[in-house]
Amino acid sequence: MYRRVGSVVLSIDAELGWGFVDYETPPEDRVASGRSGWQTLCRLLDERDLRATWAVVGHLLHDACDGRHLDHPIGSDWFAPERGAWADRRDVTCAPDLVERVRASGPDHDIGCHTYSHVEFGDPGTTRDTAAAELERARGVMDAFGLDPRSFVFPRNNVGHVDLLSEYGFESYRGQRPVPRRSLTEKLRTVAYGGGHPPLVTPQIHDSGLVNIPASLFLYSFEGVALRAARHAVGDPVVKLVERGLDAAAEEDGVLHLWLHPNNLVGEPERQRIESVLRAIDARRDEVPVETMADVARRERAARVR
Repeated sequence: MYRRVGSVVLSIDAELGWGFVDYETPPEDRVASGRSGWQTLCRLLDERDLRATWAVVGHLLHDACDGRHLDHPIGSDWFAPERGAWADRRDVTCAPDLVERVRASGPDHDIGCHTYSHVEFGDPGTTRDTAAAELERARGVMDAFGLDPRSFVFPRNNVGHVDLLSEYGFESYRGQRPVPRRSLTEKLRTVAYGGGHPPLVTPQIHDSGLVNIPASLFLYSFEGVALRAARHAVGDPVVKLVERGLDAAAEEDGVLHLWLHPNNLVGEPERQRIESVLRAIDARRDEVPVETMADVARRERAARVR
């Protein structure tokens, strides 16, 4: 009897400075590493011919912008960094060159959407008009760039206004992790004693018709002093969690949905982590197929029709 095994999906929140547009003091190391991290991810994925879903903030497709956005219902204050601290830093607010780099890559990447300017749709203050404006503007610049995004990632995984997505041609979104966050002590215990793995998620059809593909593991959620201690004892614990998740996906149905930002790659340890993760995915690709969010959405919709 045929036994379906799991798969692995890597989604990338491609946002550069927009990920911190609402920060009073953006983390400069993260802002500065956005471009180099993006290029590093492209290179590493190219080297192993691995496909990913790149969820791109729509504003990055502009060649230039005055930062006014007077007709956006969120108000011009949202875009204040673009006119102020980042006025002379087009490199963190516009990046058509980087998006083109993804499109021109060897692997057939899935280029999706991460809103127009990184507004959190699930925030109580985000009105339906604001969410629609974000989708309208993102779709407009992506259409003009020759892209037809079908996958959607909510900023900070803060899900809201899901019913609007289908009106703008989207077919899937990354939902929230299906299990509660664990404490640092619990994470360390998992690493030390070799138990457990990130959840294999089950794609679900939302009432809107979109396919919800929940997150399994944010690859840079385990950092700082505790990480250094664990790395000294057992190696990078996140890589070990990914390896256990892949082992589980080789035996069980479900999706191991991993995600990160290019700006997480602030130094050599962070680069080594994603390189090790991609090496592990590549080594198991015959047992655990590599999919994009668009792939998962297509097969889930096809299964629903049968």
